[in-house]
Amino acid sequence: MQETTIAILGAGAWGASLANLAIANGYTVRLWSRRGSETLKAVLQDAQIIVSAISMKGVRDVVSHVQSFPSSPETIFVTATKGLDPQTTRTPSQIWQTAFPSHAVVVLSGPNLSQEIQQSLPAATVVASSIATAAEQAQLVFSSPRFRVYTNPDPVGVELGGTLKNVIAIAAGVCDGLQLGTNAKAALVTRGLTEIIRIGNFWGAKTETFYGLSGLGDLLATCNSPLSRNYQVGYQMAGGKTLTEILANLPGTAEGVNTCEVLVQLAKQQNITMPITEQVYRLLQGEVTPRQALDELMLRDIKPEYNY
Repeated sequence: MQETTIAILGAGAWGASLANLAIANGYTVRLWSRRGSETLKAVLQDAQIIVSAISMKGVRDVVSHVQSFPSSPETIFVTATKGLDPQTTRTPSQIWQTAFPSHAVVVLSGPNLSQEIQQSLPAATVVASSIATAAEQAQLVFSSPRFRVYTNPDPVGVELGGTLKNVIAIAAGVCDGLQLGTNAKAALVTRGLTEIIRIGNFWGAKTETFYGLSGLGDLLATCNSPLSRNYQVGYQMAGGKTLTEILANLPGTAEGVNTCEVLVQLAKQQNITMPITEQVYRLLQGEVTPRQALDELMLRDIKPEYNY
């Protein structure tokens, strides 16, 4: 039986799924939620691994709270949040690493729809860190016969794959909502991956990471599942609902809405071409209808598929 204690911050569907995987492997798991009775201090006490499964908007606040409690230099932080901080454009792992510069930070990301994991359906994920031993420890915590965990040395790429695909998933929901067919969806997802790689490379991520589980894998899962909140945003907008209406009735957070805004700002500053992201942003802002956004994409200047 393992003696490692794991603190999981965030008791939503995703946090609970990760907790169940660790418990099944014999780990002592403590779960913290803002609305729970356990204090953050009690949950963090002597935890060797701290897993963050909170939504993006709560990350900075929780990080500063965690900083106020003592932690061992050996403590490993695992971040399982997908999103970008609107004020700093930082990823969750960058926020954790800045707060805890001498600690190992691991990113966990992949095609991981929590409802399916809770049903023990087969799934795989990636744990990535610049410190290989930390990624290997996280791999041991969450691996199971139904949940295959791979390690990866490119945390930025793994994290961005999970974050950026949410914007493309909104577009995929629009595509299905307008019943545009399989050809259109395949083209959209493929060109979406090109955009993800383009901005990922700017951030220093490795191209091959985006062809793996945390890139293409997560993109396929999120763009094809009604379980995806981001897909639902696009699908329901195509059906005529307003963004405000959709978000008010959505269980949990559609991180792609906030991510899209941050990406458009960054793309403009750095002069990075992101046509799909731009149209999703315009749609979310109410500047275009789903049909107009599609027309804009189809009527762009003709060009080579790749710039060699």
